[in-house]
Amino acid sequence: MERLFTEIVHIMQHDYAGWKDKQGWDNPDYYLGNLRDLENQGRLNKAQFTELVKEYLLDFKDQHIHFASKGINEEIRKDRGFRVRRFEDQLYVTTVFQENRVSKGMAFTSIGGYTIPELKEKHSRLLNENHPERENWNLIFSLYDFGEIETEIGEKQRFSFETYAKEGYVATYSVQQLDKAILLTMTDFMNPDAIVKMIKENQSLLENADAWIIDVRVNYGGSDGSYFPFLPFIMPEEGVDLAAGDEQMHFNCTLANTERELAMIVKQRAETEDDNAQQFLSVFEREWTKNKGKGFVEFNFEDIMPETVIKGTTQPKSIVVLTDNSCGSAGESFVETCKKSRKVHVMGRPTMGLNDYANLVCKDWEEGFELLYPTSRLSRVDANEGMTGVGIPPHTHIPWTSEHVRIDVDLDKALKYLSSKT
Repeated sequence: MERLFTEIVHIMQHDYAGWKDKQGWDNPDYYLGNLRDLENQGRLNKAQFTELVKEYLLDFKDQHIHFASKGINEEIRKDRGFRVRRFEDQLYVTTVFQENRVSKGMAFTSIGGYTIPELKEKHSRLLNENHPERENWNLIFSLYDFGEIETEIGEKQRFSFETYAKEGYVATYSVQQLDKAILLTMTDFMNPDAIVKMIKENQSLLENADAWIIDVRVNYGGSDGSYFPFLPFIMPEEGVDLAAGDEQMHFNCTLANTERELAMIVKQRAETEDDNAQQFLSVFEREWTKNKGKGFVEFNFEDIMPETVIKGTTQPKSIVVLTDNSCGSAGESFVETCKKSRKVHVMGRPTMGLNDYANLVCKDWEEGFELLYPTSRLSRVDANEGMTGVGIPPHTHIPWTSEHVRIDVDLDKALKYLSSKT
């Protein structure tokens, strides 16, 4: 495990896209000392090692970095069977999975005997956010065995947490006809074939609608190429130059990154049928191969987009894009691209803010560990205009309140906005 930890440190200090910007941020010697202490005490196991590495990786302040151990006890990432969101000094239950003792609208007033403000201060490193709307409390719940919950009628009671196996993720790609708009919901951009199929099956509906609402409030990213089929609908007739401005993306083409990326591309090509997605993968494969070992390089994507001006269609006339802090990676790229169209109005909360460092690769170890980390870097970081901790801001910010638990405030406001446009 010392050898594995040393490898992880090397990756983060050489292959990670943010290594130059964050030199000196990490303290590997401190964590290596902790690892040896655990080993000397006979307490070092896969679960302890995983937690120690995750703690080390927090130093880089990048939510695009993930470390996990496959096939070990779920206890190291306890899932409490529900999700919460903070409003003022309470944590409101927003989603219920396996835990049937809670319901949406209930609120935790304390955890482990600490009030929510006390926990915010105690675990500021884990939360690492500057606004209640952006905080993720899942990990905090896993650290304690009980809390105090308040029902919707104001009754307070002690609540002992249970541990559940984390539910498997199922992607949503849907089109729904509302009274005055078409509602498209996409929880990721990972499956280009499914997205193309959704468009084809609803072609007439999409082409004839005056107004769209695109819900990417929860979007776990994927490939930018997956949302390209939407661009003709989203852009105005006169077109938009997507390459306008001096933004650049540089890929850290180390030998290790290239090998890991090419292995991922082979797997993705075998799982993808869509021709456009295949073309994206071919260009990525060519650019990584051509620049192997060259360090930071700007890729040539002219084959994918020989014309950077994308012309659009008359319909739909107006589009609202709903966003929130659970929209990340390629989801954020989609939102940023949509904001370039005069037909689009973005509403909700700022996105997660992951894309300063993006395009993840995976390093697997035979021991059952895996590390995902970014290989690309946006030039906006040099101008201190990055999105980390900020996200992509909406045109209209809708503050998150406890009312969101009862009704879909965002959707209601989107429909009212579209009504005002007709």
